[in-house]
Amino acid sequence: MSQRARPEDNPLREGLRVGGASEPALFTIFGATGDLAQRKLLPAIYNLAKRGLLPPRFGVVGYARTHMGDDAFRRFAKAAIEAHSRTPIDERFWPAFASMLHYHAGGFDDSAHFHALARTVDGLDEQIGGGAHRVFYLSTPSSFFPVIVKGLGAAKLNRPTALVRVVIEKPFGDDLQSARALAETVHRSFHERQVYRIDHYLGKETVQNIYAFRFANAIFEPIWSNSYVDHVQITVAESLGVEHRAAFYEETGVVRDIVQNHLLQVMALVAMEPPAAFEAESVRDEKAKALRATRPLVFSDSVRGQYGSGYVAGEEVLDYHQEPKVPADSNTPTYIAAKLEIDNWRWAGTPFYIRTGKRLAKRVTEVAVQFKRPPHLPFSREAAEHLEANSLVLRIQPDEGISLRFGAKAPTPTLSIRSVNMDFQYGSSFLADVPEAYETLLLDAIRGDSTLFTRQDSVERSWEICDPLIEQWQTGQPQAYASGSWGPDAADELLARDGRRWRRP
Repeated sequence: MSQRARPEDNPLREGLRVGGASEPALFTIFGATGDLAQRKLLPAIYNLAKRGLLPPRFGVVGYARTHMGDDAFRRFAKAAIEAHSRTPIDERFWPAFASMLHYHAGGFDDSAHFHALARTVDGLDEQIGGGAHRVFYLSTPSSFFPVIVKGLGAAKLNRPTALVRVVIEKPFGDDLQSARALAETVHRSFHERQVYRIDHYLGKETVQNIYAFRFANAIFEPIWSNSYVDHVQITVAESLGVEHRAAFYEETGVVRDIVQNHLLQVMALVAMEPPAAFEAESVRDEKAKALRATRPLVFSDSVRGQYGSGYVAGEEVLDYHQEPKVPADSNTPTYIAAKLEIDNWRWAGTPFYIRTGKRLAKRVTEVAVQFKRPPHLPFSREAAEHLEANSLVLRIQPDEGISLRFGAKAPTPTLSIRSVNMDFQYGSSFLADVPEAYETLLLDAIRGDSTLFTRQDSVERSWEICDPLIEQWQTGQPQAYASGSWGPDAADELLARDGRRWRRP
């Protein structure tokens, strides 16, 4: 390893901001030369360090098959950060940050490599003073997850239990059976409290704000129920197609890719009961209860689609079947609209409508809470003909904020009630850049806070909700929809039969 900078030269030792990590830590990235590490993980770690949120005694170990030394890895990391970081590199700060980066070449299929990694990690632990928390991040294809956790266990890198955590990227299984099998393998080496199943959606500031919005304000929670809410719509729309991920997408489809993880987790945040405390197990208990009360998806209350050719943002795009590596007879759905029912006291009778897909009109993720209409309007029909029901829209991306739609008198000589919006926007309200989701989640993993990570029981219940529909969709063909639209016509009919319609973001 190359010469480390002197501790007194490290700007990170100047102190920590509120909310940062203080205990010494070592962060190992399996798949350190891969796409995720370059685009998200290394930039996130750099930005945490630049903001003073990492502990003064901290180190990163990159682990991959590629042979290179520490200095070469530092140059690799710098190029990745320059290309993908939300903030530019500070050349004065870089030497101190680079001194924390180390590299260990090795494969995943030989226990000797893991024993060698253990010696590297132990050596770094000694250099930074000992007693470091150890985080192992599995940024590899999911087929390597069982192999890596077995290797970590064999090399005793899973100990001591109180100081070691393993972060596992999605997908956590392909169905309920494989998710349980993977969990059984992981639990042979790690206790459940050591396992951090990461979903980057839960690290988004606007997703976390659902907690604050619901439980820090007295005016909303009393009406957050079937007594006042007519229905809820959750939209996760992407304007991009499958791009270079066609081979992966053919095995996955829209339900496994988005619904089973991102979308159901967001729904659980909206539907959950107030936790006793904002602590990991209290929050995750309530999310699990909401998912357990959710009925499985059924064919009769769902619509599947597959994008055809069309125009997105003024550019002509390909039909799904014309994408590279997509079979001509593929029936893989790229779109779903569905109705979910939650059988509990708060939400019985209030449907949650979900939709997500690729090549839609624009990129947007939002939760729209549609309230019931007033039981009686004392105004004439003409005065209130333009009045819509109240709605509350939580915009998760890209225009992060909250919008409340309510009725107000228009400035006219005669009485005319119109619907208007009252908007809150993160950017203009806080005058600060919104941190990347991975920054939040990596810091929580380093601190040992599992609140924003998914527990095994929730993973299994999500598969129980999705598996019946995935099985029913094995045969038949999805409905075609034009790229640049909001999906197939049948999605509109799904709501129309209940006397409702989709909100247009």
